[in-house]
Amino acid sequence: MFLLPLPAPAQDATGAISGSWARGDGIARVRIAPCGAQICAINTWIKDGVTDEKVGDRLVMDVKPKSASLLSGTAYDPQRKLSFNIDITVAANALRTQGCVIGRVLCKDMSWSRIR
Repeated sequence: MFLLPLPAPAQDATGAISGSWARGDGIARVRIAPCGAQICAINTWIKDGVTDEKVGDRLVMDVKPKSASLLSGTAYDPQRKLSFNIDITVAANALRTQGCVIGRVLCKDMSWSRIR
């Protein structure tokens, strides 16, 4: 969940997040791609010893461009049966995600780096 400049126009931000990403804390890697009308992030690797995540877990996002570098909307985690607001700040090789619950009162940020 992070920021840098992105190519215009704003609708390109949705396509810019497609690809493989490594979580900033080193716990997970995901593949982000369209899944129906939404965008899914599917775990492709999880660090040994992590028990609350597994390969194949997914996050389903319904996000829309708010600017050339910001996507905003909702996300659903089917494994935890949890819905939350999400903002994704996009750059060529970095993302910053912010997920919030309870009316955007409780939020968590995460950085991501593109895997080449």
